[in-house]
Amino acid sequence: MNTFTALWTTLCKFCILAAGLVLSPVHAAEEKFPIRPVTLLVPQTPGGANDAIARVLAQKLSEQTGQSFVVENRPGAGGNVGTTAAAKAKPDGYTLLVTADSVQVINPALYAKTGFDPVKDFEPVAPLAKAGYVLVANPTFAANTMAEFISLAKTQPGKYAIASAGNGTLNHLIAEMLQKAADIKLQHIPYKGASFAATDVVSGQVPLSVQSVPSSIAFIKSGKLKVLGVVNEKRVPALPDAPTIGETVKGFGTTPWYGMFAPAGTPKPLTQYLQTEIGKALDDPEVRAKLATLGCEPFKGSSDQLALIVKDDLVRWAKIVKESGATVD
Repeated sequence: MNTFTALWTTLCKFCILAAGLVLSPVHAAEEKFPIRPVTLLVPQTPGGANDAIARVLAQKLSEQTGQSFVVENRPGAGGNVGTTAAAKAKPDGYTLLVTADSVQVINPALYAKTGFDPVKDFEPVAPLAKAGYVLVANPTFAANTMAEFISLAKTQPGKYAIASAGNGTLNHLIAEMLQKAADIKLQHIPYKGASFAATDVVSGQVPLSVQSVPSSIAFIKSGKLKVLGVVNEKRVPALPDAPTIGETVKGFGTTPWYGMFAPAGTPKPLTQYLQTEIGKALDDPEVRAKLATLGCEPFKGSSDQLALIVKDDLVRWAKIVKESGATVD
């Protein structure tokens, strides 16, 4: 009987241990995560707002976790290439998407096929930041205010070119929205990234561009670009004297946001851990100061909040795209 009892006790302990091993891999992963470098996929070229935000956060998250968070730029097709790659990545928390709202909630209305589903293919992690956007011009451009620009554009429809970061990008769509709202006609010139577009406006190859504040503020501060109007609903702290476009074109305005997403199927404990670490990073005075110099402000929130924003913005932007008549060439 003693032998039977001992065997039974041993068997029970083994079963309990086995059950623990089956039930606890996520918790074990959570305790150890991250144990190797984490890749932050940015579906745009270096130099833009999304890239700048990702690099600020990557540095802080590396400090907080003791593991490297590395930014990898994967541009193409208005952000669809990098976003699709992130959607197909292993859902283990080591490949994350840092993206602009334009890709997640606008591209589905612009492209017949994006290569990803913004809801089904991703687990929202957390919102990251909001950024200012501006309509900028070469310093020699004849107009200095939105009113002067609109008057000039109306007298010569289609004459003036406006550079964007590429077909279907937020810069492109904002320009389309502006043309409709102000009843003007411009010539769209797509580039392979915001920095390339800004550089050609500085050199005078193209007179106008819609740019994020992060990608253009150095040029603005040095006098190589001038601001005709701020795209956001409110003036941006980095450029307090620059009026919004909405102050001239009533009802015009939008504030772009940036967020982090993980591939669908990523364990909830990992996304919750990342959400917590992002919250800590956004509370850090140094991070807030760096974002401010980029013309951005922290956008601290939960994964549930980000999921709701995506859901609402998909509907809102689908309507705007339809009304603006914007298409991907």
